[in-house]
Amino acid sequence: MPNLPATQTITSASEDRKSVPVVTVESFFTGHAEKLQLRLEGPRVGFYRKIREPTINRPGLALSGFFSYFAEKRVQVLGAAENTYLKSLSRGLRVKRFRALCARKIPCVVVSRGAHLDDELMAVAATEKIAVFRTPMITMKFINAATILLEGDFSPTVTEFGSTVDILGIGVLIRGESGIGKSECVLGLIERGYSLVSDDVTRITSFEGRELMATSPDVTRYHMEVRGIGIINVASVFGVGAIREEKRLDLVATLKDWSDMEDVDRTGLDREFYEILKMKVPHVTIPVRPGRDIARLIEVAAMDQKLKGLGRNAALEFNTKLLSLMETKRPNGVA
Repeated sequence: MPNLPATQTITSASEDRKSVPVVTVESFFTGHAEKLQLRLEGPRVGFYRKIREPTINRPGLALSGFFSYFAEKRVQVLGAAENTYLKSLSRGLRVKRFRALCARKIPCVVVSRGAHLDDELMAVAATEKIAVFRTPMITMKFINAATILLEGDFSPTVTEFGSTVDILGIGVLIRGESGIGKSECVLGLIERGYSLVSDDVTRITSFEGRELMATSPDVTRYHMEVRGIGIINVASVFGVGAIREEKRLDLVATLKDWSDMEDVDRTGLDREFYEILKMKVPHVTIPVRPGRDIARLIEVAAMDQKLKGLGRNAALEFNTKLLSLMETKRPNGVA
């Protein structure tokens, strides 16, 4: 009787290399100033301060003097409502309320809608070493965009030793021992028209435990090391269509020498998963020996994974048909 489906999970050793994100005002401004249209107002102070929560706070209640449950670990944004309220106060009270806000351990202040703070308020921020930024964006649009960017900054990241390729929309991480043929396999896939995400080292980020995104370290991005040739620029050799900055990880393929494998899966019923950052990714082991077109096999594995994502599992379908055929041919009275 055909084997029943079974699953096996392989835990990544990269958990030991998981990095704890530290987001400072400087990294926030440097990394996202263009997307958020941020400009520094006043002196460059407080850039060392840490942003401890990946979201934005509107300190309306704090400006009114109510600091219970105040989210001081977040970026503080002053929208039209907050600025209008400050302007309605007398000069002395306005400075007092703003000084009380800046006296807290807030990371920085962002003024939206292109508004400017009064000179006395800018002086308070400079004295308390609080960086003040200005953006022309509407308050809610800034909050939404900044929250998404901060979630990416705070997401846990690990480093996997392997190359990642985008095959028909399926992000495939190709692993294996040094010298097994990963680079040759990736080159074969690029020649077939697919895109390189990273070579040899892949940085993987988990977004809210929903999906894993793979990218390349900045130093090696768009480059490959090919033994016997050296370092090549993939975009220069194959064109810009052969590169991609990031891709969701959908499949992990491990290359392994045929002689080191005790048993080779021939049905695909026993599904394997590779665990990265507590998320399970479908995993296949490709036996390597002379004469096998490994790039073609990984291409087929990616296509099969795409079909499984659409609800079509060829191994299960074949197993069901075989069981049905055996049932119809079973003699009457035989249990």
